[in-house]
Amino acid sequence: MVEKLSITLPTEMVNAIKSRVDAGSYASTSEVLREAMRTWLRLQEEHEERLSSLRAQVQQSLNDPRPNLSGKQVRQRLDSLYAKHGS
Repeated sequence: MVEKLSITLPTEMVNAIKSRVDAGSYASTSEVLREAMRTWLRLQEEHEERLSSLRAQVQQSLNDPRPNLSGKQVRQRLDSLYAKHGS
């Protein structure tokens, strides 16, 4: 199924689309816009996957049974690691 849309684009975008068609890279302006939409949809899907991964990592961190450390304890551990492995 296909649906016709009417869109308004800035002149520089229209010129870019027309130049790709004129150069033979695409058969029509519709083909350019379909390709742009496929790319946008793929990027949106990848973005959602990254967000899901980050949310899972945050939830895993929140569910971590290890006790929380105070800022002072973190600093002490970092100082200890630096003294042991630092330059």
